[in-house]
Amino acid sequence: MIIILGLIILVIAAIAAVAGFFSNTGSAHAVNGAFSVFGHHLNGSTGTLFLFGIIVGAAAMLGLGLLLTGARHTSRRGLAARRDLRHSRRQAAAADKDREALAGQRDTARAKTATVAQERDDLTRQRDDLAEQRDDLAGQRENLLKQREDLLDRDARIRATSTGTRTAPDRYAANGDYAANGDPATSSGEEQPREENPFGNRPAPL
Repeated sequence: MIIILGLIILVIAAIAAVAGFFSNTGSAHAVNGAFSVFGHHLNGSTGTLFLFGIIVGAAAMLGLGLLLTGARHTSRRGLAARRDLRHSRRQAAAADKDREALAGQRDTARAKTATVAQERDDLTRQRDDLAEQRDDLAGQRENLLKQREDLLDRDARIRATSTGTRTAPDRYAANGDYAANGDPATSSGEEQPREENPFGNRPAPL
């Protein structure tokens, strides 16, 4: 819409310039040096003066357009630079947040690593303690086995001694009973006088 409006205004200005120029030509519209620019007197008709005015106005509009175009480009560049600056600042802020997050994760990982190392050291210490306890238990087991063997040897010796002691008195007791029942003299250790059998060698009557 703006382009169409600008085109209409340009056509109207061109028609007015052409009409003003051709309407003010001839000797009846002579300027006769009454108009001067930078010491230069203009001779000719008022139409020529009008044409010069149009040229000066067009040059002024061209300069103004170039100035506005440059200002617009500068403004756009400044706007783009400010936009890029804001974007870079946002990126920098995001990078700072990411860096802080990474630093936090790194610290957390270091803390976890330290905790894991501490737990590993504790487990190693516990393993060493268990190994020492196992060695102590193995030594106690060996001592108990030695004590058991000693007790078994002592029990065997005691049984052997008690068996020998019990066998000898039984033999002696058997010999003593025989002496007491069979030959009293032998049991007492003294020779007893024998009683003579009145029946001689014959057996006693029943």
